[in-house]
Amino acid sequence: MARPSTLTIASLKQMLNARHNELAKLEKRRASLARELASLDRSIARIGGAPGAKGGRARNEQSLTETLQSVLKEAGKPLGVGEILAAVEASGYRSSSANFRGIINQTLIKERKFFTSAGRGVYQLKK
Repeated sequence: MARPSTLTIASLKQMLNARHNELAKLEKRRASLARELASLDRSIARIGGAPGAKGGRARNEQSLTETLQSVLKEAGKPLGVGEILAAVEASGYRSSSANFRGIINQTLIKERKFFTSAGRGVYQLKK
């Protein structure tokens, strides 16, 4: 058989007040952190980054395929995936992918009408 509760109305009110006080402290801390985060976002935006990027899709003027074509055309010779990655990033292309090298590799393999393999991990424009 369950024991009857020994909490009084006064102790329940005291518990509620303690929770309300804790809630107020947490909300105040959250507001302070939100102001700090907004300041960081502004700083990131000032230097050209994407503020608040949490896996959101980056927007670029050209598609990845078009960017890869221009990089390989400029190079004029077959390039390895690492070299292509460096050139794509240097061109200003932005990606939020955690594995952007893999995305480049997949695109080079998938877009056979534009790219051809010149060896293991080395690609060139299709002639």
